[in-house]
Amino acid sequence: MPEIIDLSQEIYEGMPMHYSMAPVKISVHATHEQWAKELNPQTHTPSALKLEMSEHTGTHVDGLNHMGKEFAAQTIDLMPLSMFYTEGICLDLTHKGLQELITVEDIQQAIQIAGLSILQGDTVLLCTDHYRKYFGTDNWNKGPGLTVEAAQWLGEQKISAFGVETMSPGIPKLTNQAVHQICGEMGFTHYENLINLHLLIDRGRFRFIGLPLKIKGGTGSPVRAVAVFE
Repeated sequence: MPEIIDLSQEIYEGMPMHYSMAPVKISVHATHEQWAKELNPQTHTPSALKLEMSEHTGTHVDGLNHMGKEFAAQTIDLMPLSMFYTEGICLDLTHKGLQELITVEDIQQAIQIAGLSILQGDTVLLCTDHYRKYFGTDNWNKGPGLTVEAAQWLGEQKISAFGVETMSPGIPKLTNQAVHQICGEMGFTHYENLINLHLLIDRGRFRFIGLPLKIKGGTGSPVRAVAVFE
């Protein structure tokens, strides 16, 4: 039997969100008691919930159209499914601290230590352990992030995507916008708000699955990201 490791945050009302995105709201839309036409019910058991949230809620993948105006035609529903069903590797960058830049040299060293290589079409996950250390704290929005050169280098490896535990792939107001731009220009994407990456360290290659919802014209989508070891 394959081992499936869940890499996805729970979605709940009040969860930490990027300041630029709508907060999550969850309410009861219908109950079983309503369906049964019960009079003066003593319970209200949900049969359907109403969700209000951004496409960029929790563990999610960005559409290429999110990266910049010039990529507007490359919406999440039109991106090939092969980008979200790939082989993957996870690199140990847990030595990186708050708002510390992740450089090309950091990534290359992590690859060498792990005895791995990046293959065309891979998803490369970057484990900083930021989720376990800081989720729900004042430092949650102060995670490490890629340099512009590191994003460029990853794109040159012809990957499908990379993934981080933080709310943004670069450091806000420093490299984040440029990292997004590079993804759009080079045609690869990224996952944000991943969890459990520490469980993938020193495990070698795995199957990565992070399929988005088929949102017409969407700029991204929440995903149930998993790593599968056969």
